[in-house]
Amino acid sequence: MTEAAPHISVLLNEIVDALAPKPGETIIDGTFGAGGYTRAILATGASVVGFDRDPTVLRFTEGLPTDRFRLIQDRFSRMGEHFEPQSVDGVVLDIGVSSMQLDEAERGFSFMRDGPLDMRMSDTGPTAADLVNTLDHTELARILYVYGEEHASRRIASFIIRRREERKFERTLDLAHVIERALGGRKGAKVHPATRSFQGLRIAVNEELAELEAGLAAAEQILKPGGRLAVVTFHSLEDRIVKTFLAERAGRTPGGSRHLPQAPAGAPSSFQLIANKAIAPGEAELAVNPRARSSKLRAAIRTTAPIWEAAS
Repeated sequence: MTEAAPHISVLLNEIVDALAPKPGETIIDGTFGAGGYTRAILATGASVVGFDRDPTVLRFTEGLPTDRFRLIQDRFSRMGEHFEPQSVDGVVLDIGVSSMQLDEAERGFSFMRDGPLDMRMSDTGPTAADLVNTLDHTELARILYVYGEEHASRRIASFIIRRREERKFERTLDLAHVIERALGGRKGAKVHPATRSFQGLRIAVNEELAELEAGLAAAEQILKPGGRLAVVTFHSLEDRIVKTFLAERAGRTPGGSRHLPQAPAGAPSSFQLIANKAIAPGEAELAVNPRARSSKLRAAIRTTAPIWEAAS
């Protein structure tokens, strides 16, 4: 028996429509997770190659057709190391932390469940505890402000550093309570005071924005002409990167991202937008899955133009 997936894939029908997979095509599910997108794509007759750096997702591959599915345990930013240029028909990316990661207290992603202060999507590299226990005030505040969009980042960083001098942080609820005190409590707020800080730490631990930028560039490289890219994001930092990337490569904006390859003057568009605006979930989906409320889908079709080379 295949284990029931605890994660509800957002915008599932819209993803399948955007990718338009067909029998004989190869689609990359760059964020396999619990395999929701993969199963829907396999149902169309297409083949899927999943990527995921989280070793715990292996349990969700049980029962998938081995002749049309394989999982590569690697970051999706390294797709180009596993596939030749212009060799795949579609790429889907679901950016951010999954519901199953939030719901598993031992992963340390949630400020609502007590667990070790980890937040790693893989089992390597520094943890969130390492960051809050070792970074200086300037860098810690920068992470909370830039990645968490937390305007009280300096005050929170001061509270964290003052507390860690007495006792190191090891648990999620311990950190959440300190952040809550720094911000003066909840005061009836709908959003928990630790939300933005935990987001910032998670993004920093997993290098999520750099991973996204590299993944978009890799997708541009490996997609065939006519191949489709579909990306789901959950907050403004991610969506801004995807929106800018696709708009630039579709010839919609004059400027460029300082993190991504720039086009020389007059470079032909390497993508054609499927829709001018992001696609949001409908009321029916939100009624079933409230966590989808902040999700946005942007999608585009690869043209015959060459990839945008990195600036020298």
